[in-house]
Order: sequence, then structure tokens, then C-alpha cells
Amino acid sequence: MSFLGFASYYRQHLKDFAILAKSLYRICDQQTVFEMTQERIKAYEKIKKALTEAPLLLMPDWNIPFELYIDACGDGLGAALHQVQIIDDKPTEGT
Repeated sequence: MSFLGFASYYRQHLKDFAILAKSLYRICDQQTVFEMTQERIKAYEKIKKALTEAPLLLMPDWNIPFELYIDACGDGLGAALHQVQIIDDKPTEGT
């Protein structure tokens, strides 16, 4: 549970977090037997990887346009406001 609490703190910066964490949250249900299935191990590893490879977070530059990304499916929905900024000749993505 503490891993999910930690990861949830950064959920707004992790693409598809709700979908990835869905199987792990099911473990927290008192009706569910704790069992680390292959699906849950995969979800855990993907979230762990996403946390270590998260993009550089920057303050918005109000002179550069923003891009809105939206996504929805039967399991969840999400939206993210992005802005690509160039720092040291390298594009970075501000969320």
C-alpha cells in the first residue's frame, strides 16, 4: 500500500497511471486475496520504471503555445496539458 501512496503522489505526471495501478489497487480491497499475479508484477514494474524516467518538469512559459492531450477508455480517462520548451538545444516537455 505504501508504494501506491508514494506513486499516487506523482500520478499527475505519469501517463496512464490509473490504468496501470488498477490491478494493484484491487489488492487493497478487503474482499481480495493478496496474490502477486503476473499482471500485478508487470503493473508494479511499469509504474516503477515510469517514476524513474519521468520527464523534466518545468514552469510554464506563457509565450509558448500549450498542447492538450486527452484519452479515455472503459477503465479510465485522462488529460494532460503539455508545453515543449528548448533548453540547451534539447527539447523538454513541461506538464
